[in-house]
Amino acid sequence: MNDKATGSVAEVFAAFLKLGLTSFGGPIAHLGYFRAEFVERRKWLSESSYADIVALCQFLPGPASSQVGFTLGILRGNGLLGGLAAWFAFTMPSALILFAFALGATAFTGPFAEGILHGLKLVAVAVVAQAIWGMANSLTPDRARAAIALAAVAIVVFIGGSFGQIGAIALGAMAGLWLCRGNGAMPAGHLGFSVSRRHSTVALVLFGVLFLITPLVTARTGSQGLALFDAFYRSGSLVFGGGHVVLPLLQAEVVTPGWVSNADFLAGYGMAQAVPGPLFTFAAYLGAIGPAPNGLAGAAIALIALSLPGLLLVYGMLPYWDALRLRPTAQAAMRGTNAAVVGILGAALYNPVWTSAVLTPRDFAVALTGFLLLTVWKLPPWIVVVLLAATGAILRLV
Repeated sequence: MNDKATGSVAEVFAAFLKLGLTSFGGPIAHLGYFRAEFVERRKWLSESSYADIVALCQFLPGPASSQVGFTLGILRGNGLLGGLAAWFAFTMPSALILFAFALGATAFTGPFAEGILHGLKLVAVAVVAQAIWGMANSLTPDRARAAIALAAVAIVVFIGGSFGQIGAIALGAMAGLWLCRGNGAMPAGHLGFSVSRRHSTVALVLFGVLFLITPLVTARTGSQGLALFDAFYRSGSLVFGGGHVVLPLLQAEVVTPGWVSNADFLAGYGMAQAVPGPLFTFAAYLGAIGPAPNGLAGAAIALIALSLPGLLLVYGMLPYWDALRLRPTAQAAMRGTNAAVVGILGAALYNPVWTSAVLTPRDFAVALTGFLLLTVWKLPPWIVVVLLAATGAILRLV
């Protein structure tokens, strides 16, 4: 497998558009979808390279699944344009749905709709379980790395939140330095990110300038548009792991000052659970219903501002990380972090994925069916999405 092989921007856009339309279940499930599509089916990169990218994005603030997709787009699309194509294609379907919901054009209530939503949660169980199954076979092949994965599960369970995830990865790296030296083959070549150190420096400087200067300019000008950008940019800069973790920050930024009522906030959050793609597209809904500039302009400002910090940080880190990962010491650390990622996914499979979806023995049977369709029958994930969503709707009506 050649991790350096590149394709076209159009290929990247088409691949991520399909995922943007079918990837239900939140950020952990998205990592499973990405693995199934780009490691197993399309073979864009190896299992270990994919795990390295996941570990890097888990370390940085921002939406981890969107950052992984952006990085895969850079890798396959040979540069920033490929990364932006991946981000746009993966993000826009759910952003448009939530924007339409903000305008009152969409409703998602009643037993049938609730059944579809529950079926999509069961899809997430199957997808995450498949990802863990495959990654565990290749990334925890020995006792040392299996022990690191188990330790990561314990850390995430007892500490919880983004601190637990970051702590698990950090301790996984330290354990890898101790237990995983000379344990496995060195990667051939490099991942081939078309990112120069000059461009990465520009991205990191821009991240810092926007974080520090925007609040000052907003206070001086009193511009509501800048205030909207600053509120969402600051939230995106301070959240690790993305997804549900960003909700308290957003609630403080838009509900506390009275831009959005708490009832409208919760209604949009509920709708965000029913759409594919990243949960960060909730920003499009909030920007659309807030004070002027609202509507399409507000949705675009909020969505871009929330996503931009994480994209700038991962783009800025890629050339340094790509060189670092080739060193023997770094390889030992990455073997430990990859094992920790398996443990983090294992903990997430139980909470929140399993606990929010598998409520009855019937739910367990549906989720197990989805898992077997993915692992034994090798069906594409989008087919399993359709089948389990329809099953959930039928079971809710009978």
